[in-house]
Amino acid sequence: MKRFDEFVAAMTRVVEEEREEAKVLARATPLLKNLIAHDDWLAAEHAVPGPDTYRQYLLYRDPDARFSVISFVWGPGQKTPIHDHTVWGLVGVMRGAERCSEYERDAAGRAVSQDCEHILKAGMVEAVSPTVGDVHVVANALADQPSVSIHVYGADIGRVKRHWYDAKTGEARDFVSGYSNA
Repeated sequence: MKRFDEFVAAMTRVVEEEREEAKVLARATPLLKNLIAHDDWLAAEHAVPGPDTYRQYLLYRDPDARFSVISFVWGPGQKTPIHDHTVWGLVGVMRGAERCSEYERDAAGRAVSQDCEHILKAGMVEAVSPTVGDVHVVANALADQPSVSIHVYGADIGRVKRHWYDAKTGEARDFVSGYSNA
């Protein structure tokens, strides 16, 4: 766990020293890349997919809710609904690969597909936020094994009111995700 503890200490310094989102993301990205480059620190119980849906395990919550660190675990075929985050975040794939389908909000606040998909492979990190774009569907890109990504968000994401979007109408509904490990 030393590697993870060092990551948390470094992230704490970043959020203490930076207020601008772009600067936080720029400093935090190499920290997350370094963390996910090593596969020896994540506890086995935080890498188990659910039988029918993905799992999100809280690994760390800053005492002042300035950031949280979560492992997302996707079984084959599992995906999120269309959703947003409302805060900055970084997604780093540690095992496997994820497929991200991008959406945008229209003038009425509905999610509209951008007909744009990309694959995040192990070792890759991308940013999400209302500023850089944060409406998407994420799925395991592998048909035969789980994928694991580590997410860092600029809040206690499990308690943040966010939105999922109806796939047919694009209309937003509020939700709070919580965590798989309570």
